[in-house]
Formats: sequence, structure tokens, C-alpha cells
Amino acid sequence: MRKQQLTVHMDAKQRICLTKMLTKEEREEFSSFRMYRDGGKIVLEPVAEVPIKDHWIYKDPKALASLMKGIKDAEEGRVHNLGSFGKYAVDDQDEK
Repeated sequence: MRKQQLTVHMDAKQRICLTKMLTKEEREEFSSFRMYRDGGKIVLEPVAEVPIKDHWIYKDPKALASLMKGIKDAEEGRVHNLGSFGKYAVDDQDEK
């Protein structure tokens, strides 16, 4: 990663804009930053947020290892077609 240096100015509400520093892809990917002081510097570190409903996988090492193994197997073409599960599909409208 190459070092970028810009001078930014706060607006009337004491905000700064990160648009000039981040690429379009980074602006779409990053939603939050951890901010901290390091000596005389203010550092913004991008943070990836995980929805609470998906967070459980990171608390279960066995499940996470299994998931990662499955992803690796799929990437390397080690997959098995189980056929269609269409006959088990239920339309939400049918349940009501």
C-alpha cells in the first residue's frame, strides 16, 4: 500500500471528508472506522462489521473451521451435486 498524503480542512460543522483519500471501491466496502490516537497522529482504521445474526460463527471454532473447509473445497472444485430441492420449497404466500 502506497502512502498517500493530503491536507483536509474541517467544514463549518467540524467534519472532514474522506472521499479524496478513498477509492470508489473502498467507499462502498468500508462503513465504519476505528479511530485512535498514536502519538501526535489521529488514525482511522477500517472496520468490517458482522451482523449479529452471523456473529455466532466466529464464536464457534469448530463451525468456522468447517465453513472455511467447505469454502476451500468449493474453490478447488471438490463439490457434489445433490440435485434439486425444488419439491421442498415453500412460497411464503402458501404458508399464510
